[in-house]
Order: sequence, then structure tokens, then C-alpha cells
Amino acid sequence: QVQLVESGGGLVQPGGSLRLSCGASGSIFSIDTMGWYRQAPGKQRELVARVLSGGSTNYGDSVKGRFTISRDNAKNTVSLQMNSLKPDDTAVYYCYADRVTTNRGTFFGSWGQGTQVTVSS
Repeated sequence: QVQLVESGGGLVQPGGSLRLSCGASGSIFSIDTMGWYRQAPGKQRELVARVLSGGSTNYGDSVKGRFTISRDNAKNTVSLQMNSLKPDDTAVYYCYADRVTTNRGTFFGSWGQGTQVTVSS
């Protein structure tokens, strides 16, 4: 496993914005996919957004047009800018990295600990 550390969660009012960041640590040569998933109470974990090393992106239908994912390959970081937040966006957000090549080998399916995002007035 690769260690992923998230930051930036918190409480925000509906219509507000938050920015999540995640960094991968270690002697990393490359990361194929980085992204964010979320899980609300009583619901399955779902894709929020992901970005491949070449820059192509995918978004969950519920966040298209409101969230923007970006990554810095040199720093092994991924960020999620969340705008026009809604109460339905309330969830624990997990950073994800797949096919991470390091000096210890290649790792698949690494997850961060999660950061809480709460959208409420």
C-alpha cells in the first residue's frame, strides 16, 4: 500500500466551496490514476472524480459542472475543487490512487483515511 494523506474537509454552507487535497508519500516513480470517492451514511462508496496521468478526467454525474479535479504529477498530489456544494454532497471523501510504481514495487488500489465534508446551514 501507498500512504495517501488528505486535507481540506470541513463544514460549509449550501452554495459554498471547499478544496480537498491529497498527497502520496514515498519513493514514487509514477501513478496511473488518482481520484476521489465518497461515502455517505447508509450508502455505497461512489466515484466523485478521477484523473489519469495523461490528464483525462471522469466525474460522477452528480458533481459534473460543480467539481474540478486536478493533479500535479511531479508532486504526486491530487486536488478537488468543490463549488456550489449541496447537502447531498455531505460524505466522507476518500483519496484513491491506482497502479502506483515505487522503489518497492507496484501497488494497486490505495486509499486514504478519508476526510469529512459536511454541507449544512
